[in-house]
Amino acid sequence: DGLVVGNRLMSAGEYDLALKAFFRAGAERGMPADVLSAIGSANLQLGRLAQSEQQLRQAVEADPKFVPAWNNLGAVLMEKGEYSEASRIFQQAFALDSGNSDDIRNNLTLALAKKDQLRYPEPSENNEIDLDWQGNGSYLLVSP
Repeated sequence: DGLVVGNRLMSAGEYDLALKAFFRAGAERGMPADVLSAIGSANLQLGRLAQSEQQLRQAVEADPKFVPAWNNLGAVLMEKGEYSEASRIFQQAFALDSGNSDDIRNNLTLALAKKDQLRYPEPSENNEIDLDWQGNGSYLLVSP
């Protein structure tokens, strides 16, 4: 089975070969959520984020209850720096999994923390800015 072979190759870090095995599985079985998710996961490991995201979105559309696809889609979005959507996706995966996976919980926690870091920083106590005349009609902004 191409899916089993591909998963073993993924574990061995052979992502290109795994991708080929997953495509063979798709040729044999069609493209159900587990095959699409596997292809998307291999592409994620290969750094092909746009392809990975597209395949994982197809996987969750094919089977909205397939938890690994939701989790891996969240991982792609984290890699892309889209923390708000990633946290929403991880929440969906966490809910579908009934909170049983420590990995999904950890991913959700990280996504929420990254999302919170996007907020505006607290103003500093000394937020005065001085203008320093540079001559020729120009000023330099100087913060203490």
